[in-house]
Amino acid sequence: MPDDQVVEIAEVFRLLGDPTRLRVILACLNEARAVGDIADALEVSPSLVSHHLRLLRAARLVRAERHGREVHYTAADEHVRCILVDMIDHVREPDTETV
Repeated sequence: MPDDQVVEIAEVFRLLGDPTRLRVILACLNEARAVGDIADALEVSPSLVSHHLRLLRAARLVRAERHGREVHYTAADEHVRCILVDMIDHVREPDTETV
């Protein structure tokens, strides 16, 4: 794998490593949501949500769609959705490792 792709993947994981940013993308994983709706659901300020969405959008992890005066955000594509759903499933699995 080329180094530039490794760097890009590492950047994606770095972005998702921030708990608030991860909660933002999870909030719009299955449905398009407006900034205010995400902020209310996460109990954070709309400006903080907008900041995180800007970073997630630049990394192509979320996409924006204008609906009248509001912009709604959702996971960028099925790849992003699958990565997050797979990680959720992984974390929910019981720890079966024995030492």
